[in-house]
Parts: sequence; C-alpha cells; structure tokens
Amino acid sequence: MITASRLTVRGVVQGVGFRPFVYSLATELGLAGSVGNSTRGVVIDLEGRDIDVVEFVTALRVRQPPLARIDSVEYEPAQPCGLSGFRIVETDTSTVGQTLTPPDVATCDDCLREMTDPANRRFRHPFITCTHCGPRFTIITALPYDRSSTTMHRFPMCANCAAEYADPADRRFHAQPIACPDCGPTLSFVESSVVSSSGEGAVLGESAVLGECAVRKAREYLRDGKIIAVKGIGGYHLACDARSESAVQELRARKRRRSKPLAVMVRDLPAASESAQLSVAEATAIVDRSRPILLVRKATEYTLAPSVAPGLPDIGIMLAYNPIQHLLLGLAGDPIGPQALVMTSANFGGEPIIYDERDRDRLFALADGILTHDRPIRMPCDDSVQRVVDEELTTVRRSRGHTPLPIDLPAMLPFDVPATLAVGADLKNTFCLAHGASAWLSQHIGDMGDLAVLDSFANSESHFESLTGVTPIQVACDEHPGYRSSQWARRHAGPLPVRAVQHHHAHVAAVMGENGCDGDEPVLGLAFDGTGYGVDGAVWGGEILLATYKGCQRLAHLKYVPLPGGDIGIERPYRMALSHLWSAGIDWDPDLPPVAACPPRELGVLRHQLETGFGCSDTSSMGRLFDAVSSLIGVRYIADYEAQAAIELEGISRGIDVGSQCYVFDRIGEAHSDSWVGDPSSMIRDVVRDHRGGVSAGVIGARFHEAVAQLVLDWALRGRELAGVDDVVLTGGVFQNPLLLSRSRILLREAGFTPLTSRELPPNDGGLAYGQVLVASSS
Repeated sequence: MITASRLTVRGVVQGVGFRPFVYSLATELGLAGSVGNSTRGVVIDLEGRDIDVVEFVTALRVRQPPLARIDSVEYEPAQPCGLSGFRIVETDTSTVGQTLTPPDVATCDDCLREMTDPANRRFRHPFITCTHCGPRFTIITALPYDRSSTTMHRFPMCANCAAEYADPADRRFHAQPIACPDCGPTLSFVESSVVSSSGEGAVLGESAVLGECAVRKAREYLRDGKIIAVKGIGGYHLACDARSESAVQELRARKRRRSKPLAVMVRDLPAASESAQLSVAEATAIVDRSRPILLVRKATEYTLAPSVAPGLPDIGIMLAYNPIQHLLLGLAGDPIGPQALVMTSANFGGEPIIYDERDRDRLFALADGILTHDRPIRMPCDDSVQRVVDEELTTVRRSRGHTPLPIDLPAMLPFDVPATLAVGADLKNTFCLAHGASAWLSQHIGDMGDLAVLDSFANSESHFESLTGVTPIQVACDEHPGYRSSQWARRHAGPLPVRAVQHHHAHVAAVMGENGCDGDEPVLGLAFDGTGYGVDGAVWGGEILLATYKGCQRLAHLKYVPLPGGDIGIERPYRMALSHLWSAGIDWDPDLPPVAACPPRELGVLRHQLETGFGCSDTSSMGRLFDAVSSLIGVRYIADYEAQAAIELEGISRGIDVGSQCYVFDRIGEAHSDSWVGDPSSMIRDVVRDHRGGVSAGVIGARFHEAVAQLVLDWALRGRELAGVDDVVLTGGVFQNPLLLSRSRILLREAGFTPLTSRELPPNDGGLAYGQVLVASSS
C-alpha cells in the first residue's frame, strides 16, 4: 500500500549531516519525497510503501549520524501525489519554531587520515572538516544552519568543494564549514615586530608568513622556548613548550598567573599516558569528541615542567581537537618539536578569552608571535574541564564541546517552566535560557568583576536568545544584592519580573533537576562552598537544606565565625585560620603557622577586628574552613587562585588511611528548633595538638577530610530522623574535591541513602543558573 506522510524531526539535527543521512536512507528504501531544514527542525516528506515508511522511521533513530540527537519525531499523514525520486530542498524560513544548535567537536579520524595523506588534496590543510566534525556553535550567526548563516559565508566554495557538497555519496555532502587550500581561510604567522596600529586596530606587516610557512615558523618559535598565541575554534590560546621550565615561567609572568595550574595539550592517548596516569574511564573521557581538559594524576615518570601544575598531584590534560593544533604538534616527517604544549586561554587574569582580531595588540602583550587566520569567531568558547571520580565522570566547567546543547528539565514537574532567563552568579558565571522541557546553559563566561566579562555576558545572552528562540518573560538572579549579575538582571529586565533565588537553594535545585527529581518529595541538600548570600545576611557555605523547588528549610549549618576583611580573608587563608583559632578560644602562639605567616601589624589589626566585629561578616562557609585547616598546618597561607589552599590540602591527603582516627564536629542544638549547628572548635583544637605533636600535614589533612565526610553522614542521618528523606544532594564547589566526594558517597550509600550529584552540570557556581530556573519557575 502506498502512503504519504510528513515527519518533523526536532533535536540536534542541523549541522550534523542529518539531511544527507535522510537522503541516503530514503534512497536506500526506495522512498520518494524531500528533506529540508526549517526553523522547527528537519522536515521530511515521504511517499512509498507503508512497510518501507515504517522501516524508515525505525532506522531514523537507530542509524542516525554520530553527532545527531533526536528529541522528537512528529508524524502527519498526507495524500500520495505520485512523487518520484528524493531530494534535498532549500531551507524553509517561513515557519516559526525552535531547533538545536550543535556544539563544536573534535576533528574526526577520517579527516585526520586525509590530512596526513600526501596524495589527498587536503594534505596538511589547517581547516579540514566534514559533516562529522569541526566548528559549529562558534561560527553560527543565525538559524536555520546553512553556510550563509556562518562565518564561512565569506569563503565561496571552489568547484571541487562544491562538487563534494552536492554529492549525496560524499562525506561532505551539505557540510557547511567545508573548504580546501584553494577556497578556504588562510593561516598566517605574525611577529610582534611587524604589527602596526591603525584606526581600525592592528594590521599585518610585510613580513607576516602564510600557510605552511606560518606553521613552520610557529613550531620554530615553540622549539626555541618562545610563547605564541594560537587562534583556535573558540578563541586564542597561549602556547609554549610544556617541558621548558623557563618558557612556562615566562608565560606565567606575562599572563599574571603565578601558580594556578596550566592545561597541557598532546597529540593522542599514548602521548597523554606519558604525562598522566589514566584509568579506563579516564581514557574514555579524554578521547570523547568534546575533547575536554581532563584532571588526572600525574604520571610516575612525570617529565613536564614543574611550574605547569606546581604543588599538585594532578594535571589538566587534553588531546588536540582541531587541525591547527595537530600541525603544531607535528605530523609524520616534520622536524622535531615539542610533543606537549601548555595550552591556556589567551587573556590576563580575570578577563575573558581573546577571540577578536581587533584585540591583536593585547595578544602581543602576552605572546612573541601569533598564529592566526581569517575565519571569524562569532561566539567565544573556553575549553570544558572534567574529572573522573570513582569511575564516574563529573564536570568542572561546561563549555566547548557541550554548549549550546540543552539540558533536559525534569519530565514530571508539577509546574510549567515559562520562558526564563537565569543570570547565574558572579564567579564562574554561566547564564541559562529555559522554556518548556529544555534549558540552554551558556558557555563559561567567567568572573563578573571585569567590564569585558560583563560585555561578553550581554553579547552571549543576546546571541543565545536568537539561537534558542527563547524570549524571556521572567528573569531569575541570585539574592546577593551586590552581585553584578543580579544588578545586570535588574537593569535589563525592564517590565519583566525579577525573581531572586537563594544561592544554596539554587545549588540544590540544580542537582535535583539534573537527576530528574519532580520536586514533590523533598531532598536533603548539603551545600558546601566558599560564599553564598544567606537569608540572614551572613555568608553561608556549610548548610544542609530540606528542599523542594518551591522552598527550603535550613536544618543545620556550620557555626558562624567571623570573616575578617571580606575578600582579603579569602585571598589570605591565614586570616581564616586565625579567625577559627580565635573562635575556638586558642591563643595565637607564634609557633602556629598562620600566626607566623601574618605580619605583626596586621595581626594587631586583625585581633581588633575580631574583638569588635569591625569589618567582619559572619560565615558558615565550609570552603573557608578548608582554607583555615590548610593554613593551620602550614600548607598554604596566601591563595594565588580560588580554592588553592583547599586543593593543595586535598592533594597531600589522598591515599592515607586514617582508620578510626579522625576529628569530630560537635553538634549544638538550637533552642526551640529542629535545627542544629556543627561546631568545628574541638576539631580545630585537635588539629593544633596534632601539628604540635609532629603529625604530618598529610595525615592531619586526611583526618580532616574524613571528619567532613562523617559530618555529611551525621547530618544526613539527623535529617532522615526529622523528615524521613533518603535522597541526599551533594553540591557546591567544595564537592569538586574528589577525596571528599568519594568518601561522602561511600558513607551515604552504606547507610542506605541515595546520593545525588551533578554530572553534566558543574557543582560549582557554573551550574547555578539551571537551579535558578527551576526555583523561579516553581513559585
């Protein structure tokens, strides 16, 4: 029986070879009709035997292209018209709808083979790509996804590329970013001595070199220990030889990044294994097409420069993910060059990644030379960062390779999610647009303390609205009145309602949402982080909440201690150590490391602050407690980057079995209330005793980590007694700590709890906006 139908396929179905796939499948089954992009997705008109149509619909999901993701298929019956043949039709822009933009993905194996084949016309082509790989999100200017809606529109295809583009049997059939050496972008290498300024920005001088010569010159610079800026998919990186201590130190000096770890790039998995110890799960994660920076243990025979990741047992490592990077690391037959490169965002500390050609002068304040090209980047996008804990993948930063794919909202929510913009927090900012069943989390924006980051936020938010089709009717923000993100929300909301969401409630809600909780039943949410504005005006960060999306009850928190000097107390962990000593009634004897680390004059001022409360805020922050313990035992007194003291403390604490010898938090009940307080005072006294008794910092650190994990269990048990709840959310930046996360989950599971943690979302403030959407929409 001959039937006809129209299928509308929604999901990630544009820019991933879906139309060529449909064409080939329909032709294989002898079906007539057409396929085309529209603003609603991909529209397929079919005519043929009913049995073949059924097989087509089944194969559509089973055999879909590797980068595709089908979210829904709508079926409409139609009248047979006697069609013959199957074709790809022009994009239909007459309808209004929503489709999904694909992320940027790593160069595929087929393209790499062609790139290394001297007989192939794309041999050593720095912009090789096909339907299954290459830039997407960062070059798309509008939807539907066609070449005219990308930054490749300025490069008309040559006859050979056009023939591939039009050939249904070719891997580049309707692949929008394709090009070749005859028609594609041009690679160039520019030395600082040949750049001059004009009214329109930096311009190339006469001695800039192009094409293959540019690659050769860049590799010479790297081999000579110099620093280069490299234009990639989502912005510029700074690169240098990762085995050259002098080069790495010079890069740090120019970038103003004293000790924060630097990411390293290598060619492939065997090269990664030379610098890192990789489990099976880690090996799987590092070769994923998203090509994240993966945080892994350093190899036993570690040969990279000590200053790449000083004082830490881990290294952030990633594999080359675009052709330019493969060329920099060298192909077969190339002269010897560095086999491991530092590859870090080209920016000064606190600023967004540089991606615009007009910022060339700023690049030369960082680099000796620039390897660049003339394909514009529409949207900057930093590298994603992930870690494997107990063979489970967790996300530290969600960006390139994942953005702008949506994250599903829970299917059975008791409320509708209207078109919402959630602006996130001020640190590790991301924003989120959501509507219906989907939430689109932005790429990593950065810390909102810099005007350029605010501009990047506004530019990205506007672009996301156009890509997603979401026009917000409400705005969600953090309750902190001083957050720049919250101030931006109130300035730009206009007549739209602005819903302020408590920081830690949003953290818990984000994990609930990612784990599919409908919110009818509450969870116990342990939110441990550095800073979050509390409803009482204090700085929260060590909390357990009984939470649904609609609201939360604070069951317990760490005992308040003074945070003297605000951000200065965060930057100088010895100040938090002194505050905890003061709160525990322990004298500031000069043999204690934080006392010795604090300048005498500051010590007097600090004592006055603590005694009078001047310039102090109350804090229950677990992150600040980690800082205090780290300083108390001489690990870190001044933090050059966020959470450095805690990260180094965790690093020396791994692999030490403390048995039953751990510290204890005292539980203090609050009068006329079911809530309680965790008091670290006796634990601080025990830490001081052990330090004075010659116990190693690693053992003290391990005992402290065990104490915090036992606190997690104790609070969960108490919460279950009060509320009968077994689902326990672990969230906040402190739970990026792999030792604490692992031990906490083990203890909870042994006690019959179900620990809920984030996977695709970061547990830090980078996932906060997703939780803000759910809380704001529930009211």
